[in-house]
Amino acid sequence: MSWRVTLRCTRAEAEALPESADLFAHADEPPVIVADEPDPHAPDDWRIHAYFAEQPTTQELVLLRRLALNGEPDVEHLEDTTDWVTMSQSGLGPIRAGRFFVHTPMHYADRPADAISFEIDAGLAFGTGQHDTTAGCLAALDRLEMSGKLFANIADVGTGTGLLAFAAMALWPEARAIATDIDAIAVDVSRENAAINGVKLGHGPGELLLAVADGMDHPLITARAPFDLLIANILAGPLIDLAPAFAKSVAPGASVILAGLLDTQADAVVAAYEAEGMKVVERGEGEWCVLVMEAV
Repeated sequence: MSWRVTLRCTRAEAEALPESADLFAHADEPPVIVADEPDPHAPDDWRIHAYFAEQPTTQELVLLRRLALNGEPDVEHLEDTTDWVTMSQSGLGPIRAGRFFVHTPMHYADRPADAISFEIDAGLAFGTGQHDTTAGCLAALDRLEMSGKLFANIADVGTGTGLLAFAAMALWPEARAIATDIDAIAVDVSRENAAINGVKLGHGPGELLLAVADGMDHPLITARAPFDLLIANILAGPLIDLAPAFAKSVAPGASVILAGLLDTQADAVVAAYEAEGMKVVERGEGEWCVLVMEAV
């Protein structure tokens, strides 16, 4: 990749980034798009970087400009001998959330001896656990296990990189788990990450089943239900829309972890799930909160 386009953006805009292949559907070689937070003291000041093999066209710059309301593309010609995508990802420091340690390959040697470690080589910080929602979900899973919760049938809806399903299986190793995503590419990435992290795929106890699914609309999900743990780290709108389907797919007393929502959206999400007979167990803090609900 010898060209880089950078746009200033908000955190929400970085979180809402589409897949590069979707944005550049007609490109023979779509750019690699990553997002980062250059200054942790300015949590809403993010950057979007798009790496191109060739000089981007005017039309490609127009497409990128749509990703950030107030962003103006800054185009740079980079040295061809440098792997700029790898360098961009090397800045994604590992995170510690509860007993979990999530790192890119660059930080493999930093794994603590007392942690459950996962290697996730993802283009976006959100997928590697850098984002508050992912880290919050990991911490919520850790607290559930520490409180004595036992789960045997787990679903991770909108799995992305597979990370949250891997974490749940590490805490409840005898459970059966299914991880789904509407994006087939994400499911392929989850499969690759499972191999990297030694997660066994299959239908039995201690094994993870992967599937492409739109919400709960898949025969494998129907066959596996009811779940005693359901994780959904997606967005507020889909979480609200899926509340009735989630409620029908979980057992009484099941734990439901909901994330991908801003604190300002939490009341609406909570209301949707309370209307389906669930109660709030935890309501996370911060701009991006993580809700833990319980089916009653």
